[in-house]
Amino acid sequence: MFERLDSRFDVLAQVLEAAHLGRALSARIELRAPWALHFADTNRRAGFHVVTEGRCWAMLDDSADAVELGAGDIVVFPHGAGHVLADQPDTPSIEIHEAVGDLAPGQRMSLPNPGTGASASVLCGSYSFAPDGTNPLLRGLPQLLHLPADTLRGTPLEAAMQWLAAEAKGAAPGTALIIDRLVDLLFVYALRLWTAQQDASHPQTWFGALQDPVVGPAVHAVHGDPAHAWTVESLAQRAGLSRAAFARRFQQAMGEPPLSYVTRWRMTVAAGLLADGHAIAHVADRVGYENEFAFAKAFKRIRGLAPGQHRQKHAKQRQERSAQAENGFSD
Repeated sequence: MFERLDSRFDVLAQVLEAAHLGRALSARIELRAPWALHFADTNRRAGFHVVTEGRCWAMLDDSADAVELGAGDIVVFPHGAGHVLADQPDTPSIEIHEAVGDLAPGQRMSLPNPGTGASASVLCGSYSFAPDGTNPLLRGLPQLLHLPADTLRGTPLEAAMQWLAAEAKGAAPGTALIIDRLVDLLFVYALRLWTAQQDASHPQTWFGALQDPVVGPAVHAVHGDPAHAWTVESLAQRAGLSRAAFARRFQQAMGEPPLSYVTRWRMTVAAGLLADGHAIAHVADRVGYENEFAFAKAFKRIRGLAPGQHRQKHAKQRQERSAQAENGFSD
């Protein structure tokens, strides 16, 4: 038996590729008590912390509750919520961005006012998302996800954390690339594991909907062929339900009607094609619109700007990146 594993159709991979704007950011922090670091609300970046040594506390900006973290624990902030990481909940914090915001990749520095108490080591990472709020991946996720070490044993997430910790301590060839990929893996593994641990009373998530025997096949069908003339009836037939029953089930799982999801995903695909420089008429056809005007109207309603503006914006960004790369090479 021979099976190719590369480039297989995968809905999650599609969503991540469409939503991920830039490279992941990562850092290793070693501290001694007392210490407290404030991470400001990033809005467009999902963040996580892995405690590799010692203990600490995590607190959301808008909550008085504090979550205690031990070695091997991971805490994820899917929506980039502002939060504090500290040795104790009442330790005054410093703004981490103000302290290290200008630090170049590979550089290191001592944080202000280092303590002499108990030591802790934390790996931090963040993952960028599109700013328009169209990413379905984050649906239903709370501001903070805590995955204790004892729930990770024997899972791919535990392995990814161990690999990340090992790479963070070294400087072998390829380390930067490996860390970037591990940040991607860790984020996906964390969301998958957290979703699997939830009970039926928890609000529905996009991850959970993908596993739903009714909604999942419909989502896969839409992602597999966004240009198809999907109707509620045709999607309901795939699920073996009546139109009304399917629509209710989809709305409950995904938070929007089936055809709203179809349109939103089409515009996500279109945004990626336009950003790559494809002609508007070509993109309209690729996502199921015979009428370029109807496509432009739908795109602006969903994405907030006209297709041509979106295309021009990304063309300008490509030119700027190319110019920066040329200047860097000539220097």
